[in-house]
Amino acid sequence: MFFKQKRFLNFLGAGILIFSLLFILSGCTEIPHSTQTTKEAEQSKPSAENNLPAEEKSQGEVTDTKPQTQAIESATQTQSNSESEAKLPEVQNSESSQEGEVENELYKVVKVIDGDTISVDINGKIETLRLIGINTPETVDPRKPVECFGQEASNRAKELLSGQNVGLESDPTQGERDKYGRLLRYVFLEDSTNFNKLMIAEGYAYEYTYSTPYKYQAEFKQAQQEAEQNKRGLWADNACVTNSQTTQSQTTTETKTTPTTKPTPPPATTTTTAVCNCTSNTYNCPDFKTQKQAQACYDYCVSLGRGDIHKLDRDKDGVVCETLP
Repeated sequence: MFFKQKRFLNFLGAGILIFSLLFILSGCTEIPHSTQTTKEAEQSKPSAENNLPAEEKSQGEVTDTKPQTQAIESATQTQSNSESEAKLPEVQNSESSQEGEVENELYKVVKVIDGDTISVDINGKIETLRLIGINTPETVDPRKPVECFGQEASNRAKELLSGQNVGLESDPTQGERDKYGRLLRYVFLEDSTNFNKLMIAEGYAYEYTYSTPYKYQAEFKQAQQEAEQNKRGLWADNACVTNSQTTQSQTTTETKTTPTTKPTPPPATTTTTAVCNCTSNTYNCPDFKTQKQAQACYDYCVSLGRGDIHKLDRDKDGVVCETLP
């Protein structure tokens, strides 16, 4: 009996042990399953974030990329500014080319040849300058006598320019040099006064357009008109009284008593009567039938101190309208 109870207890203990082992083993197999479930839950979190409303996702993206966008815009603006600054000098150079070159330096006047021609020291080289837009009566041309008011114009130019420093300005509409190799320039006194215009305004020169309009043409014409109206310089009454004018006056008085037909301009050439109008630029070479008529008109206007007012002597050699018979 005792052995039967002992065997039963042993069997019962073995059963409990086996049951415990089975229970433990059963718990071990559930642990990996639990771990796997946890990992799947963690992996599912991004999916939950991806399911956020589109508006919230968009706000998140804008917030994240805003610094980068600002950096790109800043770099683009800097590059644009740099390109604009690089192009600016080209525009300035273009304008400068169209308006003519105003030289910043002052140059020494070494000689005043006459009222419209001077010599200047330009960086150690003596250059002869022909002033643009004006003409004064001749004083130094060996082919011509000293013209009326020419000496006064020359003296005034010497008074203003001799030994002085002057500024120069070119004009692309007139070219760099004339056919004699003289530089074509506007001359400015040290106080910025336009010397070319001043000579016209004071009546020492008259406006002169060689072939094409120049930069200050309107100003120069206005200055001459005012000088004429105020009878300054060569426009003054009796500024250039000559024997020819005295004879002209007498002849005009005599012809008033004899009826004559009115001549068609320009009238026939004579040395004692008015041969053409010298008060303004009226004629061109084709208006004359012969070169002799054109020359007579030119000489007559010069004798009155008006110079080549009709612009007939384009090459400044004293002989006008060479193409006429």
